[in-house]
Amino acid sequence: MAKDWTMGEKAASLKKETEYAVLVSLITPDISETRAHEYMDELEFLALTAGAQTIKRFTQRLPHPEHTTFIGKGKVEEVRQYIERHEEVTMVIVDDDLSGKQTNHLEEALKVKIVDRSTLILDIFAARAQSAQAKAQVELAQMQYLLPRLRGLWTHLERQRGGIGMRGPGETQIETDRRLVQYRVKVLEEKLKDIDRQSQTQRKTRGELIRVALVGYTNVGKSTLMNLISKSEVLAENKLFATLDTTVRKVVFEQMPFLLSDTVGFIRKLPHHLVESFKSTLDEVRESDILLHVVDVAHPQFEDHVRTVQQTLLDIGAGDKPTLMVFNKIDLYRSRVFDELLDDDTKKLLEAELKDNLLHSFGENIFVSAHTKEGIEDLRDRMMRLIKEAYVIRYPHQVRTW
Repeated sequence: MAKDWTMGEKAASLKKETEYAVLVSLITPDISETRAHEYMDELEFLALTAGAQTIKRFTQRLPHPEHTTFIGKGKVEEVRQYIERHEEVTMVIVDDDLSGKQTNHLEEALKVKIVDRSTLILDIFAARAQSAQAKAQVELAQMQYLLPRLRGLWTHLERQRGGIGMRGPGETQIETDRRLVQYRVKVLEEKLKDIDRQSQTQRKTRGELIRVALVGYTNVGKSTLMNLISKSEVLAENKLFATLDTTVRKVVFEQMPFLLSDTVGFIRKLPHHLVESFKSTLDEVRESDILLHVVDVAHPQFEDHVRTVQQTLLDIGAGDKPTLMVFNKIDLYRSRVFDELLDDDTKKLLEAELKDNLLHSFGENIFVSAHTKEGIEDLRDRMMRLIKEAYVIRYPHQVRTW
């Protein structure tokens, strides 16, 4: 089946009208059924962010993905029959990365668009990118993702037999495309190097100020907190990856200035090439003095989210920075967890136990609600203390007035 879409087209596969999708995932020995359903919940949210409504989920237990179709032949047939009965389905989204061969075989069998997890995330990034830097970073990630999959995607042009006289246009087209993609990657890398040099110059001009970076899982409320702390207007939506471009604001607490930056959110199974292409954006995190790790404490899997972010910070070389854990959405946590019949004293006791457990697991923390502004003043006080300590370390021989 010939492709009518391509990753090289920026946001081309993200249509404004709603598309209808079915989700597919595997339950392997490394992934429990509970964990697989959690991943599917997140995949459904990703699909919704991209503009697709999920109408069915399919899971299958396998020791490992099938080499040609990812899922077994029987499950492929089950999905095919479901799609035939529901003509509104326009795509199948797979909660893992697919090879070009797997994508091609699934498209041929199911007769709809096949999108894997990385493609979906890249599609969302392509639609969200606003600045020249973000657009170049996303396109680079797309090209790097496409390059090793070219041979599988061009199987419809290959000859059925090898030997003399059987070298057909498929091989030529693959090599041509590979050269084009490699050239584009090189151009984008040079462009991002230039942007990175400009960003480094900008960071040097503000090098005297302490820098605080908001980090965390996607959609935990970083941008809303940024608006409250800096009294600015940064885009904040209830969608994944609402923020791609790093936003930096100068903030003054009681005559003490510092720089506050809002960064792109992290996610489980974040494509490695996406992290690599966003290197210059993540430099804002690497070069910061203090991290505010924002967590959606009302999310059922928030502890997994914390570990995902911590691992990503380690991967980019920012795992040893002074960090304050900011557990956001405490108001939503109370409404979801506390029984209405509990008295106030019992609720306070349960919250204190939760805070002690989180202190033991993740270190210094604070509970806030960006929605109701609960705990924001306390957060400012904690930030002031950390920033003062950072200034004393950086300028030990200078007397500060704050």
